[in-house]
Amino acid sequence: MSTTHFGFKTVDEKEKAQHVRGVFDSVASKYDVMNDLMSMGLHRVWKAYTVQLANLKEGDQVLDIAGGTGDLSMAFAKKVGPTGRVVHTDINEAMLSTGRDRLVDHGLALPTLVCDAEKLPFPDNHFNVVSVAFGLRNMTHKDVALKEMCRVLKPGGKLLVLEFSKVAKPLEKVYDWYSFKILPHMGKLVAGDADSYRYLAESIRMHPGQEELKTLMKNAGFGHVDFHNLSAGVVALHMGIKC
Repeated sequence: MSTTHFGFKTVDEKEKAQHVRGVFDSVASKYDVMNDLMSMGLHRVWKAYTVQLANLKEGDQVLDIAGGTGDLSMAFAKKVGPTGRVVHTDINEAMLSTGRDRLVDHGLALPTLVCDAEKLPFPDNHFNVVSVAFGLRNMTHKDVALKEMCRVLKPGGKLLVLEFSKVAKPLEKVYDWYSFKILPHMGKLVAGDADSYRYLAESIRMHPGQEELKTLMKNAGFGHVDFHNLSAGVVALHMGIKC
């Protein structure tokens, strides 16, 4: 039996996706509210910076992986215009359904589908930009997923990975206190679920740091990889170019 981590727990590789699905099924309806509370609204700034670095133009083709409630898909759609296309995807049906309804409420009818980032149902060399925000750390085989993202990008295309990362050392103790003491209580009060937010804190600690993820992306086939630390490394935005 091959094993992997689910937060700090060790689980069968085949069962991780099911465990992650349970987390997001539980939090989908309160996901946006909790994002605002947890980050004190900063997630909007991080996503706006991601859209800025995407540098999209009208007519571009974009794949939003782990698109969830649709923040990035919505912003990307405004940039690519009516001649472009944004495909909004997630492995979790509850999150995708919430996002699709939100997009429709904003007058956007984007292609929306459930798909696994480790087995993307798209042809080679198809998208100008692929994004994954706060989703890579939940994937069982990150190396496989990154190779798939590289495969579906056009030569010269750009992958943007926005993800929690390793915070600056002087802030580690305060950040740990907030993550393990405050966050689960907040989750219980607002979403009725302390365990899912405890998993969130644990999954961040198990995720590769900035330099490790940069190496993973290079090994997946990206010719140039750089990253930008945001909010003292609480979050990092990695950008990879397919050469």
